[in-house]
This record gives sequence, structure tokens and C-alpha cells, in this order.
Amino acid sequence: MSTIVSGSSDRPGNPDRHGTPDTSSARPAGPDARQSPLPLAPTADASADDDRRSEGLTIGVDVGGTKVAAGVVDGAGAVLAAVRRPTPGHSASEVADTIAAVVAELSVDYEVRAVGIGAAGWIDADRSRVLFAPNLAWRDEPLRDEVSGRVGLPVVVENDANAMAWAEYRFGAGRGRRDLVCLTVGTGIGSGIVLGGELYRGAFGIGAETGHMRVVPDGHLCGCGNRGCWEQYASGRALVRVARQIAATDPAAAAAMLEACGGDAERLTGPDVTEAARKGDPAAIRCLTEIGHWLGEGMANLTAVLDPDRFVIGGGVSDAGELLLGPARERFAEVVPGRDHRPPAEVVIAELGSQAGLVGAADLARI
Repeated sequence: MSTIVSGSSDRPGNPDRHGTPDTSSARPAGPDARQSPLPLAPTADASADDDRRSEGLTIGVDVGGTKVAAGVVDGAGAVLAAVRRPTPGHSASEVADTIAAVVAELSVDYEVRAVGIGAAGWIDADRSRVLFAPNLAWRDEPLRDEVSGRVGLPVVVENDANAMAWAEYRFGAGRGRRDLVCLTVGTGIGSGIVLGGELYRGAFGIGAETGHMRVVPDGHLCGCGNRGCWEQYASGRALVRVARQIAATDPAAAAAMLEACGGDAERLTGPDVTEAARKGDPAAIRCLTEIGHWLGEGMANLTAVLDPDRFVIGGGVSDAGELLLGPARERFAEVVPGRDHRPPAEVVIAELGSQAGLVGAADLARI
């Protein structure tokens, strides 16, 4: 089943935006390509933006554990048509078939020049293979070649958090900034980093896995196999764990949250906590404050290394808005290195919402 809308030139992030919101590369393959940064144009360069508008249309695809979302995107970041289909199991070949089908569907009314695919997991430096994708149980899958052989267009594969970060940098909350960190705070923490106007991938293509920085030695066990990773303390999973702990030890304090889940703490979700906090529930506010403080701790660590001028926060937990960002800014200001001698980095909510991944993937396919 699919849904498709077309004929819009809405910029991503517009409340009326369409769609739904978890071959060969244009770059040469091989060791030289792997070590070279991509020559990405800065957002503030108006002539570069004009050049991109004249480069034609591309299709961005966001591959998640439950859905494949795709859209036709122009050089200004406008989504002209969008479609979504269920992810067909975990077979890479089946997913490639689905991607080919949505590309064919979108290509009926639009002439496109390339396809960009955003997928959760580790992507190799040539933007061709998915090295490791736990949500899809993929290991070393040649997704670029699988798709390009079906659609007959140039294809690039990108980490989904990188794609989101690039979209926010080009068209959203990062416009006009050259150094930013975009954090996707959902079940875990995904991140994308732009430094000097270029998307940072690292020497082997798998940089920016900041959610797996260890912040608590021998802390909570993480799905990556380590203990004490940042995402175990500053994510949706952490929010639910803290809320359930309060419900187990002090049910009276957690009454509002428990009411939202029918009294069964094991059914408590992050949105339940956020909704209770919006209504002023002290226990729910305390949960978000704790998560926000851990978020600020990690951002301070990243600032010591990267010195960005802006953090852009997206993902499902960011729906809590200032209930999350207020405590994050507070802790960040308390612990950031050089806090008495440096301008503070801004911490803002992402603007592009659920379409950021496909918009970023489409734009990266132009490079």
C-alpha cells in the first residue's frame, strides 16, 4: 500500500508539507575517495543555492524499520511529491525492490537525475554499502548497487542521521551556520555533524556515532555491547526507564503517567510522559528534566572536541520542547569547558520534522 501526493512546492517543515515522517556514486570509489572530504557548499552561498536549483530533481528515500518514505525534491529543498510504503521484512533485496518501485512511481510525473537513500546504521565511506544496520539485521549489504541496478540512476547511500543533519543545515534550523551538531533523540541518539560547511563522516565513513560515547563507566548495558553509552541516559528509552522506576517505587507520584497507560507501568511510553509533563505533572517533568540534564552533559563533551555554534535537536523526544531543552541548556551552561570565557552554543529544535531524512538524502545525491 502506498500514498502519494504531488504538485506542491512546500519547503520541508511547512505545516502543509506533504508525505510522511524512524548504480555508481558521484564520488570515485577507493582509498583516495575514502580519505577525502566532500566539497560541500556553505549554506550562506546564494550562488551555490542557485546552482543547485538548476541541477534538476532528485529522489530522497528514508528507509526505516517499519516504513520506506520517498519524495521528489528540488534544489531548494521543496518536496514536490511523496510516497510511503511498509518496509517489506528485513531482506535487503526486498527493500531494494520496494525502493525501485517508489522511484518508478515518483518518476512517472517527474524527471529525476539521482537517488539518495538514508538508512539507519553504519555506511561505508564510498556511500555504497550498509555495513551494519541493527534495526534491519543487515550486515555488509551492497544497497547502492542493488538499487542502481533496478532504477538505472546514480544512487548514493547515507546514514539517516547524517541525512537529517544535512537537511537542517541546508534548509532548516542550521541555515547560515557552518559548524553544527544535529542530534536525533528518539529510542536512541543519532547524530550528524557539519564542520566548516562539510558533512563529517570520519576516515571510514562511520563517524558521528555520538550516542555511543561512554558517559557512565559500567553503566546501563547498551545494544552496541558496551555499558554506559550516552543514549542509555538521554534518549526515549531512558525516559521510559526513569518513568517506570518512579511508577514502581512511588505509584502515587506517578498517578498521572499511569492514568495515561491504563495503570500498567510496563505500557508506559515516552509520549505518555511528555503529555503528562505538558499538563504540569511534577513526576513527568522530573523525568524530562533528568533526560535533559544528561543531554546537556553530552553536548558539553561534544563542544570540548568540536566547538559548534549550534546544536539542533530533533527526534520524537524533542516533541517535549522546552521541557527537554530548558534542562539541557541549563546543564550545558554549567559544565561546558571554558564556560566563563567563550560564547555559548545555541540549542534549538529542528525545523524540518519527519521529512528531514528524505530531503537530506535527496540533496546529498546531488554531490
